[in-house]
Amino acid sequence: MSTQLTARPSDIPLQNLYELLQPITVPSSSTRASFSNWGHTFHCTPLAIFEPENEYQCELVLELARREGKVLRAVGVGHSPSDLACTNDFMLRTVKMNRVVEVNPEKRYVVAQAGITLHDLHAELDKHNLAMLNVGSISDQTLAGIVTTATHGSGIEFGVMSTHVMALTLLLADGSRVTCSRTEQPDLFTASLCGLGSTGLILHIHLEVEPAYRLKELQETLPFEEVMENLEKLVYSAEHVRFWWFPTTDTVRCSYSDRTQESKSPAGSWWWHTFLGYHVTQLLLLISRYFLFLNTWVGKYNCWLISSRTVGIDDSHLIFNVDCRYPQHTTEWAVPYQNAQACLREIRTWLQQENLDPNGIRPHVPVEIRFSAPDDIWLSPSYGQRTCWIGIVSYKPYGFNVPYRRYFGGYESIVSRHQGRPHWAKAHRLQPEILRQLYPRFDDFVRVIEDVDPRGMFRNEYVQRHVMGRPISGRFFKIRPV
Repeated sequence: MSTQLTARPSDIPLQNLYELLQPITVPSSSTRASFSNWGHTFHCTPLAIFEPENEYQCELVLELARREGKVLRAVGVGHSPSDLACTNDFMLRTVKMNRVVEVNPEKRYVVAQAGITLHDLHAELDKHNLAMLNVGSISDQTLAGIVTTATHGSGIEFGVMSTHVMALTLLLADGSRVTCSRTEQPDLFTASLCGLGSTGLILHIHLEVEPAYRLKELQETLPFEEVMENLEKLVYSAEHVRFWWFPTTDTVRCSYSDRTQESKSPAGSWWWHTFLGYHVTQLLLLISRYFLFLNTWVGKYNCWLISSRTVGIDDSHLIFNVDCRYPQHTTEWAVPYQNAQACLREIRTWLQQENLDPNGIRPHVPVEIRFSAPDDIWLSPSYGQRTCWIGIVSYKPYGFNVPYRRYFGGYESIVSRHQGRPHWAKAHRLQPEILRQLYPRFDDFVRVIEDVDPRGMFRNEYVQRHVMGRPISGRFFKIRPV
């Protein structure tokens, strides 16, 4: 006969279920009983937060949510700059579900639990002389977080990171455990690769990797118009190309990275990148919060700091990653690659007009521009097209808030006109009627989540708003408006 510890969750009496969950339930008196995302822009206090340490405990949490009719939202480190992770019901933190389960150097894959951060995954892969195929600008996120939002790196021949997933193990709303791949339950697999956490609770991720490699990165600064005129040539000039455009100087910092066998030789120094680039910049940003016209000079200062031509060689993820610096408001949209030049030029014209206005917008952070290959993931912003990702940021020095809504609103109106698709981890206003036009398989995605989760156990406010079209304000979880 099964003991209480190994009994099927559906067979456990409710009171016993509470007792089993008590050790992994965050006390209401704890500072961890509430949630704020990394940028401190969205906040929620769920009815209960659970931190399971094994898969059986995940099943118990799911069973309690099923019996009590609550939404269950899985969250990693909360890096998404939106309310994607927020809920007023149950939250399941995956931070303790963070192990590598299997490594196969010969077949070049790794199986890891959903809650492992990319930083920890890099370290584990390095022990086996392996590395991820591509990485974004940061590695703070969990592996499940990048998969469910189709997070990307840069490289016009490289797909979003979800394209490197070979299989997923999910815990579905009915308590069943399934493994899906391109050959086994392919619709569920494709929906889950950018599923916003709404198809089920991800337990394991089977990820393609490659032998560890170094990257040689060349950085140079070019005039904006020179980059636009030679965009195709520059984008295809290296395996991984990305740009940082400084509107205040009308110049672009260009980064070109290729795999290399050369010895490590990191670029940069503590004095330039930490003292001047981090601490002095943050102080200047704080002053500019009160004297907005100074933002122009802060932008010029930051551009000057990195104006020289540099070459650096290091382990792949150390080249891919950049310092995210401070809490921030940020948004990013993906436009079809063929629309990139027209879109960027329109943004430039708009910001030049703003600069003529004494009270106009003064961006203090460069615009980040990256690229990705087409894919077939239903909700991926790169679905069916080469993609140019355009991201903007407004830093919050020392955590103080800054005006950003005019800047973001103007930017979004332009990228929308160029058939832009918002990054799913970022805050946006698009509803199903617009998303259906942007994503040809949108209704297939809705069909899958309704099939596997008819009661909507995994559909939090973000999913209800953007996918199901429910009238839930995008500012519901905002700490304070700006």
